[in-house]
Amino acid sequence: MIGGAIAETEDQPLTEQIAGKIREMLISGELSPGAKLSEQQIAGQFGISRNTLREIFRLLTSQNLLVHLPNRGVFVATPGEAAVVDIYRVRHVIQKGAVQAAVPSHPALRRMREQLAQTGRAREAGDWRRVGTINMEFHRSMVELCDSARLSACFDLVLAELRLVFAQFEDTAHLHEPYIALNAELLASLEAGDIDAASRQLDTYLLRSERSVLAALQRRQVSGVGG
Repeated sequence: MIGGAIAETEDQPLTEQIAGKIREMLISGELSPGAKLSEQQIAGQFGISRNTLREIFRLLTSQNLLVHLPNRGVFVATPGEAAVVDIYRVRHVIQKGAVQAAVPSHPALRRMREQLAQTGRAREAGDWRRVGTINMEFHRSMVELCDSARLSACFDLVLAELRLVFAQFEDTAHLHEPYIALNAELLASLEAGDIDAASRQLDTYLLRSERSVLAALQRRQVSGVGG
């Protein structure tokens, strides 16, 4: 886990800094859906009081990343089908805007090229959790084409919640492998400045991804896993 005490800065309150760290833990897969969070452990890990931690828990609960159950504690959220539909609705709006704002010289495209190469290496190693993490970083970089800190912050919430969806499945190869090639095609269009092609490719990507995730959730429900 990410650890160590964090000092408050003028740019960002302590609660938001640590909430951001916990979101990164969700995106990287360090915290699993349904896991109960220990106040004592996390407060000690970050060197904060329990009162401060409870403020952070309230913030993350309002962002649909944690769930508070009276008399039981705080748990990592387990998003369902309705959440997936809404996540992809938000992705479409934000990422379509990013594609429309793209220029071939933007440094985010270089990061996306590097991340695509990293994805290939993780696939060769059979590390599908790593593939999923890098894929999320790839799409986070895409949103940076907007040069908007607010949109990037909003998208981080979407990525964290989406990771909690993927984390519900034992086998995620089929949810990631087909999209490596689609990412490569999308990036090539952005680098060439072909915004129309990139826009169409993004539509195809998001529609196909949403359908595959929903189908996986439905199969999981029918099989009774986690039910």
